[in-house]
Amino acid sequence: MKLKVIWSLFAEIELDKIYEYYKKNASIKVANKLVREIILESENLKNSPFIGQKEIRLRERKIEYRYLVYKNYKLIYSVNEKAGFIKIADVFDTRQYPSKIKRKK
Repeated sequence: MKLKVIWSLFAEIELDKIYEYYKKNASIKVANKLVREIILESENLKNSPFIGQKEIRLRERKIEYRYLVYKNYKLIYSVNEKAGFIKIADVFDTRQYPSKIKRKK
């Protein structure tokens, strides 16, 4: 059974921030392309939900988080096979200080 990919509100807000940054500093075309590619990358999880490595900086949380890297971004997600979905929890810019990944969501 293929799992459905859903996005948390927090992840959607982070994606919006990425879009606005590139819209302002590059162009709408660049912003659209990058955001579309990030979303498409998340869709790859449907076929292989456990392909991403475990996110060690979030290991103390109740939910097991994994991540995929796309360009400069980590797509941090969890898998709930029982409920039938993969939840994108965050889109983290890897150029930030790594401990910032623990920010509250």
